[in-house]
Amino acid sequence: MFSLAMTAQEQPKREFRGAWIQCVNGQFIGKTPSQIRVTLSMQLDDLASAGINAIFFQVRPEGDALYKSKFEPWSRYLMGEQGVAPSDGWDPLEWMVKQCHERGMECHAWINPYRAKTKGTTELHPSHQVIKHPERVFDYAELKIFNPALESNRLYTCMVVEDIIRNYDVDGIHMDDYFYPYPVEGEEIPDESYFRRNPRGFSDIDDWRRDNVNLLIRNLHDMIREIKPWIKFGVSPFGIYRNSPTGTNCREGSATSGLQNYDQLYADVVLWQKEGWVDYTVPQIYWNVGTAAADYEVLCHWWNDYCNDRPLFIGQDVDRTVAGVDPNDSTQNQQCLKLDIQRSLPNVQGSCMWYAAAVANNTGGYRTVLEDDYHRYPALQPLMKWLDNKAPKAPTRLRLVGHNGKVFLVWNTAAAKKELDKTCQFVVYRFLRGEKINLDDPSHIVDITPRDLDAKGGSYELLNDPYGETYVVTALDRLGNESKGARLKIK
Repeated sequence: MFSLAMTAQEQPKREFRGAWIQCVNGQFIGKTPSQIRVTLSMQLDDLASAGINAIFFQVRPEGDALYKSKFEPWSRYLMGEQGVAPSDGWDPLEWMVKQCHERGMECHAWINPYRAKTKGTTELHPSHQVIKHPERVFDYAELKIFNPALESNRLYTCMVVEDIIRNYDVDGIHMDDYFYPYPVEGEEIPDESYFRRNPRGFSDIDDWRRDNVNLLIRNLHDMIREIKPWIKFGVSPFGIYRNSPTGTNCREGSATSGLQNYDQLYADVVLWQKEGWVDYTVPQIYWNVGTAAADYEVLCHWWNDYCNDRPLFIGQDVDRTVAGVDPNDSTQNQQCLKLDIQRSLPNVQGSCMWYAAAVANNTGGYRTVLEDDYHRYPALQPLMKWLDNKAPKAPTRLRLVGHNGKVFLVWNTAAAKKELDKTCQFVVYRFLRGEKINLDDPSHIVDITPRDLDAKGGSYELLNDPYGETYVVTALDRLGNESKGARLKIK
């Protein structure tokens, strides 16, 4: 059962609606490149129908690549063996960017900065950094980790990201929740000798570890800003920042009792938000409402209160959500409850679904609820005014053109000299005779065109009899700033 459909006024015009497409679940292994493309195309079509407007595509799971990297071997999660390229020359990241943009979606390259080898990987390619520079990694619970204490690893990670952003038209760089390794009982992080050798003024090894991660985050932020200032940089940390010492939500932590970013993964996410080193945060709040150790509602409120004016998107676990029961209505799962909580909070500007295939497969009816209710109307991306707050110029020469018995609304792209001022997409609004022109109401959006910086203009086919209708077309730049509207009334 689903919630009652919301009115247009309750639907946000701007909302991040993301999904993670991962490789570490092995969904590509054993398939040919063409079979993988078919699978991903079907997923993207289903996600687009569900209103998803951003994809986090996993391209660096363990010091390897799902793209043509200058530095790292092809991932075993692609063709089944590390170092083996797709037989037909396919570049998954290049293809994914193109596919996302054709569907009007953003594409963020999702990397893991520290994991050099997962438990299941038994053989590494000779070009892998673990083989070439074993001194840069340490072993921990069957994993190999790039040592966060080493400046050489920070510089190398920046080189990897620079390679991506210079060669691919990605909209963002995204990092997941694996910073220092998740703690395993009986295992110690073997870095005390590095701390004693170069404590950098720290007397506490925990503070030193946090600063190691801080340095990487700041370096990545600064490098991305210098090369392509429109690329968004974000993280999806573990859902708990710290557990509250008082047992109630406070600045120091949430009323929870689970693993902690700050104390156990050494990720001071709140500092990164405060300093402006990240452009968005997607805490993985995968628990259900009512979970004793980590309640979804408690955590959403905590992150809302302490996100430091950076956009906050909630990481949703689709499988766990549809398996849960709404405590207020035993006939429903927790999807509507969670999304209602999220939209009630002023600093939460969207969500990201773990994982994309679960949405595409309509697990527990999840996609149906998005299509029929929460994502019934399209949504523009939330603004990031610290990156750019100047709107592009409005479209020009809005007119009607007939072709092969059809009528099209046609327009031209306004010229722009600077990269950040270029038009990336267009939004088409339709208003029936007598309706007030209100561009804040997403129910009037009839089309958001593909992302294309080279488009000289655009078109929209008019269906049925448009007599008396008014159309408004606006331009969007890379960061979603919206121009004034060009208007045409059909007489």
